[in-house]
Amino acid sequence: MPRRFQSLAALAGIVILAIAISPAAPDGSRVFLQLGNLTDILRQISLIGIIALSMTFVILTGGIDLSVGSILALSTAAAAMCLTRMGDGLSFPAHIALAIAAAVAVAGLTGVLNGAVIATLRVQPFIVTLASMIGVRGLAKWITRNENIDIGFGHDVAARFAEIFRAKAIVIGAYACAAAIFWVVLARTVFGRHVRAVGDNETAAQYAGLPIRRTKIWVYTISGLLSGFAGVLYAAENHQGNPNAGVAYELDAIAAVVIGGTPLSGGRGSISGTIVGTLIMGVLTNMLRLNNVDSNLEMMIKAVIIVLAVAVQRERESA
Repeated sequence: MPRRFQSLAALAGIVILAIAISPAAPDGSRVFLQLGNLTDILRQISLIGIIALSMTFVILTGGIDLSVGSILALSTAAAAMCLTRMGDGLSFPAHIALAIAAAVAVAGLTGVLNGAVIATLRVQPFIVTLASMIGVRGLAKWITRNENIDIGFGHDVAARFAEIFRAKAIVIGAYACAAAIFWVVLARTVFGRHVRAVGDNETAAQYAGLPIRRTKIWVYTISGLLSGFAGVLYAAENHQGNPNAGVAYELDAIAAVVIGGTPLSGGRGSISGTIVGTLIMGVLTNMLRLNNVDSNLEMMIKAVIIVLAVAVQRERESA
């Protein structure tokens, strides 16, 4: 069975199971199938989903990015600081644009730094992004003095920002638009072909004259930018800039990519597979929480699913 159909079959199986064991609402309907619950699932997966899109590109090159959660935290802090402590005299739209631009820019610069060190100094991506994960988290805590920056509620620009960008339609729509764009980039552009070629056989790509360094720098830059954008949405949803936000987000994003059929060795995979993998994680989480499964058991179940997904990939590769 083709890889994409296996992922879809797994998603269909989890959805059927979720419907079967879903608690009943007072009117007798299945809670899982209620429109509010389904849109809640989409909203809950959107931040991880956005990060997972760029993580797909990183893993396709044979790399890894462990810093995305820390970058998200730094982005939330930058957005909240701009909204609450800067921008006096700016109009409402300009103030919000400044906050978003600052948050995404600082995240993008972190991604550029990751990519430059990996591509130029040839340090392993695991080591570089692990160091970045630690350092960027420290930077986020340092600039906020290890305190949350509350955006608050009311009618000021910060509160209005949160009201707009925490809306379900905005969050889900942002994920859908990003998914469509990245699907086109990977499937239909020269850059997408370069990403696959670098991960499939870097030596052959080098002999073919492909821009390996530039491609690597770009994929980590994109990872930083999307993590920063996810941080903006996180800040709006939680009404705060939180230097402790995004813990273990990198693991959820990697899990979604792997479950979606992209091997950690790189070279093969798709955005559609990552979307399916993200949905599998989201539906599974929702199913367990609707049935009041202990959160610790939830983590153990997810761990088993990740291992099974990797085992299935290895079976396909050896077949």
